[in-house]
Amino acid sequence: MAENNKEVTKVAINDIGTEEDFIKAVDSTIKNFDDGDLVEGTVVKVDRDEVLLDIGYKTEGVIPSRELSIKKDVDPDDVVEVGDTIEALVVTKEDKEGRLILSKKRAQYERAWGDIEKIKEADGVVEGTVIEAVKGGLIVDIGLRGFLPASLVEMRRVRDLSPYIGQKIKAKILELDKNRNNVVLSRRQYLEETQSEVRETFLSQLKKGQIREGVVSSIVNFGAFVDLGGVDGLIHVSELSWKHIDHPSEVVKVGQKVTVEVLDVDMDRERISLSLKATQEDPWQRFARTHVPGQIVKGKVTKIVQFGVFVSVEDGIEGLVHISELANRHVENPETVVKQGETVFVKVIDVDLDRRRISLSLKQANDAVDPNSEDFDPALYGMPAEYDEDGTYKYPEGFDPNTNEWIAGYEKQREEWESQYAAAHDLWEEHKAFVAKELENAAASAAEDGQTPREEKVQETSNYSSNNESEGTLAGYDQLAALREQLLKEKK
Repeated sequence: MAENNKEVTKVAINDIGTEEDFIKAVDSTIKNFDDGDLVEGTVVKVDRDEVLLDIGYKTEGVIPSRELSIKKDVDPDDVVEVGDTIEALVVTKEDKEGRLILSKKRAQYERAWGDIEKIKEADGVVEGTVIEAVKGGLIVDIGLRGFLPASLVEMRRVRDLSPYIGQKIKAKILELDKNRNNVVLSRRQYLEETQSEVRETFLSQLKKGQIREGVVSSIVNFGAFVDLGGVDGLIHVSELSWKHIDHPSEVVKVGQKVTVEVLDVDMDRERISLSLKATQEDPWQRFARTHVPGQIVKGKVTKIVQFGVFVSVEDGIEGLVHISELANRHVENPETVVKQGETVFVKVIDVDLDRRRISLSLKQANDAVDPNSEDFDPALYGMPAEYDEDGTYKYPEGFDPNTNEWIAGYEKQREEWESQYAAAHDLWEEHKAFVAKELENAAASAAEDGQTPREEKVQETSNYSSNNESEGTLAGYDQLAALREQLLKEKK
């Protein structure tokens, strides 16, 4: 029984004191803060409209989805996950429903302002992600919404800003006004400072006459800018094409790879002048190389003047039919013979490459073909015919003039040659139909006037030359004839 009367050992000791002391001890475990304070907590729940954050308070804090990010209409799951430790700003300790309302984006905003002010004072650089394209520029997430004007995105004005969305960029701070919540950035200033040394080195290595490859970076009314590898050069609209164009977009597109020639490098102004057409064959030189006096070409009447008519014989190339070469009769007014926009066949009389002038004849073209004849010469109708400096005809690649046979392995060249032959034949047929119609019209006109149409002599189609051409024009006709005969023989 004595053992049962032993005292029970105490397992708890009241080391706090009174009940009032106990309540104070409990309160001390709860964090105290005021509206506007920055707190840190752990994400315990993520919902579609809100996120719950444990900050050690008597209740969990609520972050509405609109207070999660400076981006608009974000999905909370894309911003935070359960278990993340984040910083938030106390918006209100207790709303109408007794909830603790927090804001992650405002905490980020407050923290960012302090950092950005320090960067601005040190003339430093901020880095952020482009989150939005707005009227006049871009919005960059640098902890807060920084505005980057379109004119300050690149070294030149950029029209399409959408490709920048999602990109990380660096920029200098131009303006900073916390009261107005205004931050203006300049990527161009950052590029100018960082690329200055690179540009100077690049420009010093660039020489007039060099051929370079680049990518069209932007198009403006007066030309196109080409990125040569970190440094842009300008192709003026006059250097884009050999023919007249109304806008650079007719020739190039943004992102297109181009080969250009360096026309000039201005070290003082750091400007590079480029030419696209200089890397392409001059159409006048090509015409002079592939056409010789005596050939028949089809063209369109582009302009009628008192002394004759201008005919477009190729894209960007016009020749003159003098009034004396319009018809086998005296012509007072060219409009009595042709109309503007009319398609005609003309004979090449002379090509003056230096002066960029072509003399043509409508009457000689009409005289050169007999609508009832089957004597066809492909070279007379645009069949590519090249000659060396001595005037000797250059045979197509893969054709052996000694055997008058195509060499095995040159099937592609032969196919191309035959295609050109067929095109020349079609043009000949079209020309014959044109002349036949002209003769019918002349006969009808003469009949109305009670006159007999003058019999006109049709020149032999085997004679390439005009009445006043010099000896040696279209050299190598015999070889051309042999080649033609061989082709016709093989087709039978």
